[in-house]
Amino acid sequence: VKDQLSSLDVHKSTGPDRMHRQMLRELVEVIAKPLSVIFSKSWRTGEVPEDWRKVNVTPVFKKSKKEEPGNYRPVSLTSIPGKVMEQLVLGAVCRHFKDKSVI
Repeated sequence: VKDQLSSLDVHKSTGPDRMHRQMLRELVEVIAKPLSVIFSKSWRTGEVPEDWRKVNVTPVFKKSKKEEPGNYRPVSLTSIPGKVMEQLVLGAVCRHFKDKSVI
């Protein structure tokens, strides 16, 4: 958890919870353990905190005429702690597949 929090890109936008990446990086020693407890409970129960499932979708202009809706792409902004947990789960699943020679 500490590694994930320490490597957050502070130049990216916040999600719907308005939690700033810089704050999480600076408080890594304080919040890593509580987040680990939440992540472990979520892993065991299969439940994800409701706030971590919320998303802000923002249209971002691609090219051509701004009046045409097809010239925009959606960008989803999600909770930073939720993203950190997703990365940890992804790493665990990938290691499992590699260890079991699934991929």
